[in-house]
Order: sequence, then C-alpha cells, then structure tokens
Amino acid sequence: MPRSQRGFSLMEVLAALILLGLLLIGVYAGIRTGLHSVRSGQAAVERLDQIRSAQQLLQRELAQSLAVPIAQNAQGDNLYFLGENREMRYVAALPGYLGANYGPQLQVLRLANNGKGALRLEMSFAVIPPDGSKPKALSEPEVLVDGITGGSFEYRGRDFEGKPGNWQPQWSDGRLMPSLVRVALTLDSGRAWPTLQVPLRVDPSAAQGPLDLLRGLRGAGQQVPGAVGR
Repeated sequence: MPRSQRGFSLMEVLAALILLGLLLIGVYAGIRTGLHSVRSGQAAVERLDQIRSAQQLLQRELAQSLAVPIAQNAQGDNLYFLGENREMRYVAALPGYLGANYGPQLQVLRLANNGKGALRLEMSFAVIPPDGSKPKALSEPEVLVDGITGGSFEYRGRDFEGKPGNWQPQWSDGRLMPSLVRVALTLDSGRAWPTLQVPLRVDPSAAQGPLDLLRGLRGAGQQVPGAVGR
C-alpha cells in the first residue's frame, strides 16, 4: 500500500487511547481537588460565620441581662441568675430578629448532646407571664453551634472590696448576679472558639433586697461567702 494511504496501526490507536485516558484522569483529579478545596473553604467560612454569630448573640444577650426574679429558694428569696457548668438561666430582652416585642424573656443557654457523640450549644427563650405562672417557651431551642467536643460555663463575682473573685463552675447564690460569665468550648476538627468573657449589666433596683442584706452583714463585721456583681 502506498505510504499516503496508510492508516494508524492498532498499537498506535491503543497508545493514543491510553494517553488520552491518562490525560482525562489527570484533568478529573485536578477538577476534583479544586472542588474539594472550594467546598472545604466554604465549610470553613460557614463555620467561622456560625461561631462569630453565636459569640455576638451571647455577648449582646448576656450584657443586657436584667436582675429580674426567675425563681425562689426555699426561704422565699428571689433568685435572679442560675448558673451551672453546662447551663445558665437569666432574663434579658428578646432578640429583635425573633419578631414581636414580648419584653424581657427567660433565656436558657445550654450545652446539650447532639445525638452524634458530641455537644451543641443551644439557646431557648420563654415568655415570663405577669401572673407569676410558669414561663411559656416561644419555640424549640435554637442551635447556635454544633459539633462541640467539650466545654463549660464559668462565673466570677467581686468581693466587698471590689476585687475579682475566682472563677467558679457553678454560681452558688442566685440572689446575686455574677459580674463576669465565661463560655469556653472545644470544637471538632481543631477549629478555634475564642474564649468568651462577658460582663453582666446589673439593675441595682431589682436586687435591692439582697444587696441591702449584704451591706448590713458587712457593717457588722461578718464575712459572707459569694460575690456581688456590679
């Protein structure tokens, strides 16, 4: 057969197909790597936005906490703040994005199990009826941050000399408001949660009774455990 009429041999075709296949595999791997990088970047940005939004919400709500009674102890004293290692209860204004103006709300911040072997930080809101009946939840708890491997809430007050006390895993005297609240969390995959420390704003007139009692004990020279938030 003349040279000008010769086609490709079977080996040449197979070699070309193999080279084309290798080229397509390389292109696919590059596209897959790029998509994975984009998705990872989007997930990281969304996670950072979630953390930032949660911190902003907590800073705003805790800083606006009010010394409004939410319960009473066995002696009939009003309790204004309940704080445990993984749950705290206080009263603050309802966030505007939740809609209608219901006035101050009982807010519960909790570290709860997410059903996947980890924790989630959730907040719930409840209306405080004027007749003193049980608060009525507005909706299901709102998940602020999920995928938490560990965390705790801590509380700090001041003594009669105005000096900061030690951080405590439990706020023992709900008749008083802590001066600082700390939220420390450990997130999955090594993502950072900047430790959050928020000063609480106290309405002195709402807690006049407990404060007067402590002033009297101080004047008598007695030492009182606990701390007074200012």
